[in-house]
Amino acid sequence: MWLRNREGTEPVTARSPLRLRRILSSVVLVIAVVAAVVFAVLAMNTGAQVWLWEAAIAAAVAIIAALDLLVLRHRRSRGENGGQQQHDH
Repeated sequence: MWLRNREGTEPVTARSPLRLRRILSSVVLVIAVVAAVVFAVLAMNTGAQVWLWEAAIAAAVAIIAALDLLVLRHRRSRGENGGQQQHDH
């Protein structure tokens, strides 16, 4: 594969900002859940379809954020912590 012949230290020293990603996903999860609830209440009170769509979009964002947090938890359980793990090659 063409990526195996890379020169430099990028593959060895590359770091993933997992802590920042975890913080952002947590914040987005909370905001999206609150937004989904607010939009669902507005949809029930007004009967307007637009609020139902907004609630669905916010719920989808919340699901994506929750899945990202699960992936991050899985990576942490495997010992990955933002590129600080030793690689045996």
